[in-house]
Amino acid sequence: MNPVVITAALTGPIATKGDNPGLPVTPEEIAAAAAAACHAGASVAHVHLRDAQGRPTADLNIAKRVLDLIREQSPILIQLSTGVGLDVPFEEREKLVELRPRMATLNPCTMSFSTGEFRNPPRGVRRLAARMMELGVKAELEIYDSGHVDFCNVLLHEGLLIEPLQFSIVMGVRGGMAATPENLLHTLRKLPPRAIWQAIAIGKANLDLTAIAIAMGGNARTGLEDTLYLRKGELAPDNAALVKRLAGVCLSLERPVATVSQAEEILSLPRDLPCP
Repeated sequence: MNPVVITAALTGPIATKGDNPGLPVTPEEIAAAAAAACHAGASVAHVHLRDAQGRPTADLNIAKRVLDLIREQSPILIQLSTGVGLDVPFEEREKLVELRPRMATLNPCTMSFSTGEFRNPPRGVRRLAARMMELGVKAELEIYDSGHVDFCNVLLHEGLLIEPLQFSIVMGVRGGMAATPENLLHTLRKLPPRAIWQAIAIGKANLDLTAIAIAMGGNARTGLEDTLYLRKGELAPDNAALVKRLAGVCLSLERPVATVSQAEEILSLPRDLPCP
């Protein structure tokens, strides 16, 4: 079967070191976590940024520092999150693509997100999608409910996305779809032809749903953004431990783990550009 692209979601916007001491928050910690995750089998690092107080930030200087450090320490592919955090304005978040990462998230719809609001206004999403095309940044479409696929198809029809589309099916966020096999199957049926996809399951469903996705031929994501625990009652020591566990699932299902060069091809990434 085709190799599995494993993405390591290193930090996220919500958890703190108080939740798990292994969570990387400084640029140096994030870069070291990316390198360790790459060594454990991840070919993509999903990157959120934190400021000196550990809060989510879209500060371009911090972003450039993190990206430079990751590139210095490992060949892992960088997927920069424009989701950033619920309290960071969309207008600040969208500027991150000016650093020209190989990939960046494009969240198509506004939604309730736990106790907050994840704001992605249609006009801003269209503007960000167009700018990503201009810069040659691959859009990673984060789908929190099956209806979000419909808006992505609208963007494709409007010429704001380039096929093959790359989807992340996110399950388990309160306000989005629950982490169930039924929701995964329903959403997969709505994806356009040639779509590339991975499953993201938040919390205790992380291992079960990613294993199902791998068995179905998809890619998968893990990391301390998605689950703080290696197993019930046992905190994951770091991102690499979660990646190693998922790589073991891949091998058990007789699907090899994708190398970085294989992931570039599978994800149809544009050529690498120097960071300005």
